[in-house]
Amino acid sequence: MKIIIQHNSMVPIYEQLVNQIKSLILEESLKENEPLPSVRVLAKEIKASALTVKKAYDLLEREGFITTIHGKGSFVLSVNKHAKRENLLYSTQEELEQVIKKARQAGISKAELADLIAMILEEEEA
Repeated sequence: MKIIIQHNSMVPIYEQLVNQIKSLILEESLKENEPLPSVRVLAKEIKASALTVKKAYDLLEREGFITTIHGKGSFVLSVNKHAKRENLLYSTQEELEQVIKKARQAGISKAELADLIAMILEEEEA
């Protein structure tokens, strides 16, 4: 499992972990019933505390992405299509918010940004 943690990021490590593991599950790089690394192993790999990894796993379990079986480990659950679409919509919204923020900082107007998006969408359709 390829996880890259940015220790100097403003995003907490557990949140980076959750987001990356969700993405791996949603894009099916991690398949249903596939085991995740143990809390200790992953903590060592990403140079974080076991409590941080445990917090991420607990959140993923609450959100229905993984299940933990005491003494056996954590495993990927199947993700229903609705949850997958909602998650993709949410991540797209977050990315768009970043683009809009960057555009505002660059002095790009709403109309210019809308024109740019329309142009890109037209190119995609061609």
